[in-house]
Amino acid sequence: MDQQQPKQSIRIRSMDVMRGMTLFLMLFVNDIFAPGVPKWMLHTEADVDGMGLADWVFPGFLFMVGMAVPYAVAAREKMGESMGLIFFHIVSRTLSLILIGVLILNGGRVDAILTGMSSFLWLGLLYLCIFLVWNRYPTTSGNQALFKGMRLLGVLGICYLAYCFKAAEGKGLEIGWWGILGLIGWGYFAAATTFVLSRGRLSIVGCFWLLFLVLNILSQTAFKLHIPIIGDYLGVLLSGNVPCIVLAGTIIGILIKRYAATPKLLLRWMLIIGILWLVGGFALRPWFILSKIHGTPSWALLCCGISLLLLLVIYYVIDIRKYHKGIFVFEEAGKNSLTTYLAPDLIYFICWGLQIPLFFYKQSDNMLLAVGGSLLWAFAMLWYAILLKKINIYLKL
Repeated sequence: MDQQQPKQSIRIRSMDVMRGMTLFLMLFVNDIFAPGVPKWMLHTEADVDGMGLADWVFPGFLFMVGMAVPYAVAAREKMGESMGLIFFHIVSRTLSLILIGVLILNGGRVDAILTGMSSFLWLGLLYLCIFLVWNRYPTTSGNQALFKGMRLLGVLGICYLAYCFKAAEGKGLEIGWWGILGLIGWGYFAAATTFVLSRGRLSIVGCFWLLFLVLNILSQTAFKLHIPIIGDYLGVLLSGNVPCIVLAGTIIGILIKRYAATPKLLLRWMLIIGILWLVGGFALRPWFILSKIHGTPSWALLCCGISLLLLLVIYYVIDIRKYHKGIFVFEEAGKNSLTTYLAPDLIYFICWGLQIPLFFYKQSDNMLLAVGGSLLWAFAMLWYAILLKKINIYLKL
């Protein structure tokens, strides 16, 4: 079971499709106007035992981040990269995600008077700089000097925005909870590092998944692990919750990569593991409520089980039965996840800053208008990201 993973060039289309679907739902639940919709679509309050659609979406995406790790490492190995170079890429990608996440998180704290610009303008300029720095520019054109200049302009812009940033009472940038992209960065680092150092051995990856699950359980008790000084910075790893979810995806990625040629056996394993995760989540529920806000282990296991069983269905339909109708927009969005997630925010900032009434559908007294408007918005944003990629606006860390 622990032999080195064979190199494969086959792309599992269901992975991109499910990633695109989770992005669609992330855009939907982020846009939806809470007073006008059913509670099951929204986040459950922190101390309430339960979960709605919005409580699964982000861990669903984390699960897919972990699934992609074995394929991403294999692709770099195929290009001839050494393990040292691959690990350097993991670290640089992690730091990029954390940096972007922290900066975006602080955007809502901008004091317009002390900073010299509104929060919308600061965030708008930040997003513009992010695209300048991390855009994948064409490598075949003769404009490489221009592209390097644009990337340098983005770096200088981020430095300036960080320098002039001031929150209330003159406070500077804060780490907080790292932001969505920061959490993804920490989870990706845990999974990718584990996979590389273990050389993809399923038993070792499984042991690290169990370690992070135990850390997640301890984090909800008086035995919570804390390391002086650096503990505040390593909190996401020490709490175990996010790494546990991402590594669960990595385990399934290894299994799919190994047993893709025997789909019946693979589906059987996926079904068994998915059910075990669901059972584990409910078994822990008497001691730890289902809570996304608190990041409980019962919630993590339940989300992993839901993600895997949903993937099982999508994998069966798309990769085994070869039914591909209607998947284009989700598949393309899944291949371009960072752009799909970030690009819509620029429209928010422009509309809010200029008071353009684009979001008229956010009505508390009309559920159909609120839900329908957010669904159309999310779907339109998938196409928006696809169109951006066609004109070479495409984020790649």
